[in-house]
Amino acid sequence: MTDTLLRVVAAGSVDDGKSTLIGRLLHDSCAVPDDQLAALLAAGHERGTGLDLSLLTDGLRAEREQGITIDVAYRYFATPRRSFVLIDTPGHVQYTRNMVTGASTADAALLLVDVRAGLTDQTRRHTALVAALGVRHVLLVVNKMDLADWAEPAYRAVEREFRALAERLGIAEPAVVPVSAATGDNVVEPSAAMPWYGGGPLLARLEDCAAAPADARPARMPVQVVLRAGEYRGYAGRIESGVLRPGDRVVALPSRATGRIAAIDAAGGELAEAGPGRSVVLRLHEDLDISRGELLAAAADAPEPTRDLTGTVCWFSPRPLRVGDRLLVRHGTQVTRAVVRGIGDRFDPTTADRVPGPAELELNALAHVSLRTMTELPVDAYHRLRATGAFLLLDEQDGDTLGAGMALPAGRAA
Repeated sequence: MTDTLLRVVAAGSVDDGKSTLIGRLLHDSCAVPDDQLAALLAAGHERGTGLDLSLLTDGLRAEREQGITIDVAYRYFATPRRSFVLIDTPGHVQYTRNMVTGASTADAALLLVDVRAGLTDQTRRHTALVAALGVRHVLLVVNKMDLADWAEPAYRAVEREFRALAERLGIAEPAVVPVSAATGDNVVEPSAAMPWYGGGPLLARLEDCAAAPADARPARMPVQVVLRAGEYRGYAGRIESGVLRPGDRVVALPSRATGRIAAIDAAGGELAEAGPGRSVVLRLHEDLDISRGELLAAAADAPEPTRDLTGTVCWFSPRPLRVGDRLLVRHGTQVTRAVVRGIGDRFDPTTADRVPGPAELELNALAHVSLRTMTELPVDAYHRLRATGAFLLLDEQDGDTLGAGMALPAGRAA
């Protein structure tokens, strides 16, 4: 079994069967505990619906009553080949912020459509959002094939329209998979009802999603805390990208102090190397005068710290964002004050176009925003390194999250 964890975000329009599909994946891959399965059977009996697999993800009372997904739900399961986190996100436009939150950490996206309806405005919105968020693998799941009599022409029409959209959005090698979540056809096991389909079932396609090699990306580790005890000085944090090894030269940003790794400490002892997701303590040959908020980066490929930050921002707050507003920016472990210098054209997720808009950003809207920060931030372009290209906008008074941003390359204006 591979150690690679695949984070999969799922999105779809109302009644396309997204929650049922996720429930089917969990059920047919034997990832539902017996007691939870018994509770689902009892709930289905009470409602007169039989086994309702959508209840595995629709956990909020409001979701069960309305038959929609509102919150972001996470479900974990594993096969002999791979481990997965399924991220169930809402499809309604008013929950765009929830969709952005769920997709921001995903490696793959399942976009669900009803074969009878084809691509909807919500499908186009979801596709544009996962493209903008840099999701590596995009799979369109054409559901309810049983209600279309398993007809190949209906599937091919949806496939052609989606591939044209994906090409326009710059999505490389999208996959399209016909399924019936209700019957389980082509979800975990191949379907005899669709002999014309030559690809594998959905689960096999997910298992085959390639992960980016860890050492193909430059090393980045935000410093959480500096540990001191006698002669011991270590810089503790979680590696966000790349691989670090003793002997590697690193630079602390924004202070620009440099050093060379002497040893990498972890709970089990010293490590010969450490990659993404590993929490470690780095000991350096040099004693650097740095603290929480610094970023340790590969010296040969480090971002240039800047106080001028421009990014695509999704606004989460009912209070609109305006030029001149003051707020906090959280990047990695650094928090600094900032002022909004400009708000550019907004991003229309339905068409993936930039369109003119008023000089403010309302709830769930996306636009290019320029900020001037009090402290320099070592920000990577989001499409190069997601972990260090992402940032949050916080309320100065109470620290509430107001928005999330994806940094644009240096020199891009709002």
